[in-house]
Formats: sequence, structure tokens, C-alpha cells
Amino acid sequence: MTGDLEAVRERLAREPGDLTPHRVAVALRESGRPVGDATVLAVYEALRRDVVGAGPLEPLLRLPGVSDVLVNGAEHVYLDRGEGLEPTDVRFPDEESVRRLAQRLAALGGRRLDDASPYVDLRLADGSRLHAVLSPVSRPGTVISLRVPRATAFSLPELVEAGTLDAATARLVAAVVESRLAFLVTGGTGTGKTTLLSALLSLVDPRERLVLVEDASELRPEHPHVVGLESRPPNIEGAGAIDLRTLVRQALRMRPDRLVVGEVRGGEIVDLLAALNTGHEGGCGTLHANSALDVPSRVEALALAAGLGREAAHSQLASAVDVVLHLGRGRDGRRRLRQVAVPVRTPAGLVAMEAALDLAPDGGAVPGPAAARLDALLARRWSA
Repeated sequence: MTGDLEAVRERLAREPGDLTPHRVAVALRESGRPVGDATVLAVYEALRRDVVGAGPLEPLLRLPGVSDVLVNGAEHVYLDRGEGLEPTDVRFPDEESVRRLAQRLAALGGRRLDDASPYVDLRLADGSRLHAVLSPVSRPGTVISLRVPRATAFSLPELVEAGTLDAATARLVAAVVESRLAFLVTGGTGTGKTTLLSALLSLVDPRERLVLVEDASELRPEHPHVVGLESRPPNIEGAGAIDLRTLVRQALRMRPDRLVVGEVRGGEIVDLLAALNTGHEGGCGTLHANSALDVPSRVEALALAAGLGREAAHSQLASAVDVVLHLGRGRDGRRRLRQVAVPVRTPAGLVAMEAALDLAPDGGAVPGPAAARLDALLARRWSA
């Protein structure tokens, strides 16, 4: 089969035209051996997958519940359906096949992927997010990561059913949204930050206008008034880039009732904190952090890199963010809300996070030292 594929591919490449079963049959017969209809159709289907969609990964992307498909060279393909990584039976014929697929997917997104530019990060037309790195920069071969968007956002009841949080905690986070508290959803890569944020944004009053700023458009809240802004990398000539800081400033001029930064990972933290300190209530975003208690140091590091001093960064954080919702992944691979925390001022004038609620993997919830502070904050906003 592999020999037939390569022979037909070479012959079709010499004579450009549409890929059809007839052309495949002619190319096979020219190779000098008789072929039946079954062989023709098998080779045609294999070639069609190679030039349309995600090739041999297409069946994996269509499986119910798949969030990620990962390719580590020709021999190792994994998927994630919410319970950790699972190995699959999909294999590529060779390294060149993986490289060819990565380059074709990058081209579909209007980007170049070659030895001069061996990595790419982009959103495809169907909403999937592609990241790829070519060998030999990556090993054991070309690496492809595909993040699959859900057609519709998870609702909060669905996240309760999935075990991400319990019913009581769901009511608490819903109150955070409804009372227009500013919040950050934190956690590591793949812990479900975007999923939880989409569910929470779906709870926002339909009369409010959501303006989403993202590096790659992934948030899909079920809400009637959503405007999305997506950053853009430079083109082949190195021009035309639009970063998140620019988009946050544009969003502030678009009359947002809720300003949302999908993933804070750079200087845009300064603009987001400034916005939340100037009357933009209910704003939110996601942030990579090891724990809720690590958020001040993470914000400080990002702000310092953007030119904002330590004291100013902590001062802005103290008055901008009301609540942090931290997600983690258990040993079983399941994503769960692990902690709810609020910022407090230390005697040194800096910000520290205190836990208002700690959630165990088995679903148990233990109030933290800041539980009363969070209750008071919610009560004050409800009565305002």
C-alpha cells in the first residue's frame, strides 16, 4: 500500500490536476501491475486524506469529547478526552508525512512553515488551534498539537456533572459573575481555564456587551452580544503584527460591559489592570499560575517585564481583581476547581492571596481564612 501511494503521488505531481479515482487508477496501471477497484479506492481515499482536512488525524478530531490531538513524530499519536492522554493506533508512514501535514495545515492558516521558520501557532478556519514544530528542532520528529474547540460552550450544570466543581461551588462562582466582581481563572496548561471562563461568561446578563480579546479565538460563550478581537502575528515580511496590548486598548473604546482577556501572558496585564481600575466592573481573564497563592508573583513578573514597577503592580492588582478561581488536574487526568481565593494587603503594602475555599479532589470543600471576606464582598456588591 505504501509503495502504491508513493508511486501514485509522484505520477500525479508530474501532471497537475484534480484528484479523482480515475486519475489514481490510471497512475496505478502505469506502474505496471493490474489493480482492482478496491485498491484504487483505498489509494484514492488515502491520498484524499493527505490533501484534505487533517489527514489521518481527521477521524480522531471527530471523536466525541476530544479536546486535543498530539503528534510526536511518525510513531506516536495521542488524544485527550478529558481524562488524560490516551495513545491511539494512528501512525504515519514516515517523518516526511508528518512534516507534509504540518506544512499543509500551516498553509491553510496563511502561514509559512519550513526550515527558516520551523514553528507555527495559529487558528485554522474551523476554529481548531494548531501548533507545530519541525524536526530537527523537535524530536522524536515533527510535533503537531491540535486543540479542538467545542461546538458550544459547556454550561455550568454540565461542568458540575463532569466533576469540575460541585453544586455549591457552582452557585458561588455564579454569584461572582452576577455581582460583577472582577476575577481571574488560573491554572496550568490544559486544566480547563478557557472551558470554565466560557461557562461563566454564558451567565452574564444578555443585556450586557462582552468584548473578548484573545491571542487565538477559543472562548465560545453562549451569549447574544459577543464581540471578539484576535491578535495577529507578523507576516512573512515581518510586518502587520497586532498584539494583545493594542487590542485591549481598542476594546476599551468599544463600550464593553465586560472586558475579557482570554489569556494574559505578557504586557497586556498592565492594560487589563488599568481598565479594571477605571470603572470596568466584572472584567476577567485567564492566567497561567501554579496556584492561586502564586498569582501576585506571576502578575508582578509580567508587569515588571512591561515596565510597571513592583509597588505599582501590587497596588493595581489589589484594587483591580476581586477573586481568583484556580483549576488543577488530578492524578486521574480530570480537571477540577481546586481553590477560590481573594487578594489581601500585607503590612509591607504588597498583595498576597488568601484562600476563601479549598476543594479536595473527592469533592469536599473546606472554607479558608478569607471565606468571610469573600462573603462580605459579594454582599456589598449585591446591595450596591
